[in-house]
Amino acid sequence: MKVLLVNGSPHEKGCTYTALSEVAGALEKQGIETEIFHVGKKPISGCHGCYACQQTGTCFMKDPVNEFLEKATKTDGYIFGSPVHFASASGALTSFMDRVFFAGLRSGIFRFKPAAAVVSARRGGTTATFDQINKYFTISGMPVVSSQYWNMVHGTTPDEVRQDLEGMQTMRTLGHNMAWLLKSIEAGKAAGVAQPETEPRQITNFIR
Repeated sequence: MKVLLVNGSPHEKGCTYTALSEVAGALEKQGIETEIFHVGKKPISGCHGCYACQQTGTCFMKDPVNEFLEKATKTDGYIFGSPVHFASASGALTSFMDRVFFAGLRSGIFRFKPAAAVVSARRGGTTATFDQINKYFTISGMPVVSSQYWNMVHGTTPDEVRQDLEGMQTMRTLGHNMAWLLKSIEAGKAAGVAQPETEPRQITNFIR
């Protein structure tokens, strides 16, 4: 089993990475393979609403989105991490997730796979960012993994984040809970427990 952890910070080895690494360490102790995927510093366009991905399963723009989607097909769980920018996720991660999850609607690659959000901040804006990221999971039929507190760490440097003892413990607990849920899903499959049947999707609008 494998968990893909996405670092949505422009800083490859900064505070968000420090939090994700703590989660990854807990997962690996439970025998779960991990990989940290850095979105990077290059500009990532938002979704153009062209629906090309609904035909092909990938985005027409050749950037980290498609690289991630290829890895996602071989992944059992996901954790998306972001710094707090003006009480929301980073612009790069927001554009990235808009396109990743829109493409995933066609392929269904995320459905029934556990996911979690991790946020990093100097001080405030964490819960708004946490809520924002979780909305991608709940619209995609993904079980959301919790911890002992909202999944956040505080600090302006990696060293300060490591001093956030409660935050670090929250990250480790998240890793343990993710591992438990993945193993429970695997045990259910082995016991013959089928995934819920999915009805044909009904799309309505409010124009009458």
